[in-house]
Amino acid sequence: MPATQIRRWKTLALATSAVLVGLTLPTVTASPASATTTAYDTTYYKNAIGKTGTSLKSSLHTIITPQTKLSYSAVWDALKVTDQDPNNSNNVILLYGGISRSKSLNGGAVGNWNREHVWAQSHGDFGTSAGPGTDLHHLRPEDVQVNSTRGNKDFDNGGSAVSGAPGSYTDSNSFEPRDAVKGDVARMILYMAVRYEGDDGFANLEPNDLVTNGSVPLHGRLSVLKQWNEQDPPNAFEERRNQVIYDTYQHNRNPFIDHPEWVEAIW
Repeated sequence: MPATQIRRWKTLALATSAVLVGLTLPTVTASPASATTTAYDTTYYKNAIGKTGTSLKSSLHTIITPQTKLSYSAVWDALKVTDQDPNNSNNVILLYGGISRSKSLNGGAVGNWNREHVWAQSHGDFGTSAGPGTDLHHLRPEDVQVNSTRGNKDFDNGGSAVSGAPGSYTDSNSFEPRDAVKGDVARMILYMAVRYEGDDGFANLEPNDLVTNGSVPLHGRLSVLKQWNEQDPPNAFEERRNQVIYDTYQHNRNPFIDHPEWVEAIW
């Protein structure tokens, strides 16, 4: 069973007070996530608790690096478990569209779902190698055509509506996922930046504030990802997914699902 997590998100007292007195507040940023407490703080995360900045990032890298690596073919079956529709055990939930689709419809044809690399494969040229190319913490089911529309674009706000993914938008160099998974996307990208530091034969993956990264081992847009992390805190689906990956598959965790406030503490 997933570990019980006690989350104490900051209230919107400032916004409430401002409304009462007729003030208009800026909407470009969200309040920082409040500190959280998990059952893993005295065990798995014990060497990270209390740290900030590069010290915290280094400690988390050491903690989450040991993992069981999957083959790319094994990812198919794993996603059928990690992303199972909680209301229909025969289906998975597609990341960008939020659509429930039969587990059996995995493949490369129109109407199928495939394995979306949230950290685009070309941003570091890791392909489908066991490691970053098969890391379940950033691999999600997505409609084949929607996956193609996203391509290797960085993440940012704005653009035109994406066919097949209600609430998602795209333009020439960026992709905006639906509101319900904006935080999920941010925490997946930042997990990759902590897990892969260039010390295991793969590129050193890092976030930046650009949307034209192409084939370099960078992914943006950091300022927007930080906003998304605040605006869309982890929910039960995301927390269950983290637990299943830890218990059953890779045996490592995404620390930003357990402690979303660590995003601001590092970046």
